[in-house]
Amino acid sequence: MANRHLCRSIVMQSLFEWDFGGYTADITEIVHRTAKEFAPGETYTPFMRTLAEGVVKKRAKLDEIITVAAPEWPIDKIATLNRTVLRIGLYELLFGNHADVPPKVAINEAIELAKTFGGDTSSRFVNGVLGAVYREMGEPGKDQKSQKKQPIDRSTLPIDRLVGAVVYARTDEGLRIGLIKDVFGKWTMVKGHLKDDENDEQAVRRKVPDEMGAEVNEVNDLLGENEYLANTDDGGKIRKQVKYYLVEAKYGTLRAGESGGIEDAAWFPLEDVADLTMYDDIVPIITKGVEILLER
Repeated sequence: MANRHLCRSIVMQSLFEWDFGGYTADITEIVHRTAKEFAPGETYTPFMRTLAEGVVKKRAKLDEIITVAAPEWPIDKIATLNRTVLRIGLYELLFGNHADVPPKVAINEAIELAKTFGGDTSSRFVNGVLGAVYREMGEPGKDQKSQKKQPIDRSTLPIDRLVGAVVYARTDEGLRIGLIKDVFGKWTMVKGHLKDDENDEQAVRRKVPDEMGAEVNEVNDLLGENEYLANTDDGGKIRKQVKYYLVEAKYGTLRAGESGGIEDAAWFPLEDVADLTMYDDIVPIITKGVEILLER
């Protein structure tokens, strides 16, 4: 995932919470906590700060523009997720540095956030509103593209390791998959940062009980792995490597983790998993785990 897209995702989740809580919480504290929960190791970068604090300061003006661009939708009737994404997109479109983030890039990024976190119609709604504003602006920078960045030599960067777990259990009624639900209503897998003195299996055995209250029996197949870049505290870059494992746990009552960002945890029959609302990037990992279990 591109670093700035990750930053926008963190800011979006933070502003969602800020909106949901009635605009009273400290946005800086929320962003710090959200980054820690959803992107361990990611810091409160200048980009995040400008975007999050900028939306907070300009909220009244942004909402006024949304009301004009979507008159059939009173601001308080727009879904919180859509409203949050629109504010981010409009802020970058109207108040952002166009030399750094061209208007069309700002719109496309907002649409991608809507696709990832919103419902079936969110991206179309966001595209329509932002497109209307962009046309009213006279389509500035229509042919402008982001400045080409110098390639990063990944071999010189430090590595940060994480693990994810597709958890399953054996019951009298058959196999069950254990998943957690985040604050956006998406079912997802356990994932967490390795401590300095841990190997993959030790981290899995710690994170599964922490996030869903299940006791691990065995850490099985390696289902896949990926890598993305993130910022360090000093403004540098770090390679974050995630390995995903198929993990057998004892069947029992699950509970949502206490670390924040998790609303629920539950077991599902294998045949029900495909109907759940999940993030697109984890579907292939969970699908592979289910296929392995079905083959056995």
